[in-house]
Amino acid sequence: MSHPERDAWPTKRIRFLTRRTLTPEQRYRLSAVSQVTFLPMEAVGLHGELDLSSIRPIDEVRSGYTLFFDGDIIVAKITPCFENGKGALVRSTLNGVGYGTTELHVLSPESELDGRFLYYVTTSQPFRRLGEAAMTGAAGQKRVPEEFIRDYSIAVPPLLLQRAIANYLDVETARLDSLIAAKEHLLTLLAEKRRALITHAVTRGLNPNAPLRDSGIPWLGEIPAHWRMERLKYHLNALEQGWSPQCDNTEATSYEWGVLKVGCVNGWEFAAEENKRLPEGTEPLVEYEIQPGDVLMSRANTTELLGSTALVRTVRPHLLLCDKLYRLQVDESRLSKEYLVMFLRSSPGRHTFERDATGASNSMQNIGQDSVRNAWIPIPPLLEQETIVAHIAAETAKLDALRASAERTIALLKERRAALIAAAVTGKLDLQAAVR
Repeated sequence: MSHPERDAWPTKRIRFLTRRTLTPEQRYRLSAVSQVTFLPMEAVGLHGELDLSSIRPIDEVRSGYTLFFDGDIIVAKITPCFENGKGALVRSTLNGVGYGTTELHVLSPESELDGRFLYYVTTSQPFRRLGEAAMTGAAGQKRVPEEFIRDYSIAVPPLLLQRAIANYLDVETARLDSLIAAKEHLLTLLAEKRRALITHAVTRGLNPNAPLRDSGIPWLGEIPAHWRMERLKYHLNALEQGWSPQCDNTEATSYEWGVLKVGCVNGWEFAAEENKRLPEGTEPLVEYEIQPGDVLMSRANTTELLGSTALVRTVRPHLLLCDKLYRLQVDESRLSKEYLVMFLRSSPGRHTFERDATGASNSMQNIGQDSVRNAWIPIPPLLEQETIVAHIAAETAKLDALRASAERTIALLKERRAALIAAAVTGKLDLQAAVR
């Protein structure tokens, strides 16, 4: 259906709706202030949030950083920040002025353009999708050109209607964001319940009436009296780390050789797609090919992921172990692989690796083979291990079903949010009544 008022909205390029020179008031402000708000990229949120806590002397940031004022719209220019929606309408900065990372575009709306309306335009799907297609630069360093933004055409409703649209979107996006936050909180609770379930099962067993004894390990506490405490090395046939040649920065196809990335064990299940293609002409070291039944552990990663362990249940051919992973060959005569993986992913199981980690920063820590070999493991009888594994599998399946449902709801809410913004700023929602 045609809406005559909406159809009459003029279309203009952003360059004709924003200014690039400072106003006299802004020039005065710059000369009068001694401290300003500073925004590194991590201070810019995905939904318009800004962390304004960083304050810098203006003389430290006047050169080499991006200048903006209250009322400006900032848009992240670099991948993946642009695609993720980083940007904001700048408000409440110290003295009304700030500087930030050079990876920001700044738009200063003229009087015929409401700042909140322009912010929603820059977060809309059409803007972000076309901006992503216009990016230039090398992989991992692609940026949205300024000319794309300045030449982007938008429909410009009357100023009162722009404000009504922005008011409507403020309310509706806040409502959707609240629903999303509630579902994300549920995901956090489910993850905590999963960890607690596994930790209790692999340290106390399933019989609440079983006599307990001190394990002798401070961070483990009591265990069932009939369990043994033994070092992992007595249950390993071999422990090896792999090979990391220079690889192409792309995933290998099903018929190509690939080298696993450390992220393949970050989740609860082995992720074979986390690999890099071995370049043509590089001979694979076939002794490192991954096999079903392998137990893989991250030996180099961030602190929270260090020691992450996964069991390879099924795997395609031609995937190789990298040197940031350990492969544990477990003697299954007394120790179940599934039970071992569950213990190593529990809080007590991770304690050894967090304690023994080495490295200059939290961004990349390492654990040595000795730490793995000498890790203490509570060992129930083999049949009890298998019962514990089956119990955990059944209970976590229920939690996983709830998680999957919550994730689907979050995806739908995010789609609804994006569609709502796009429809509102392009005139597909009739909000004329709001200004009558």
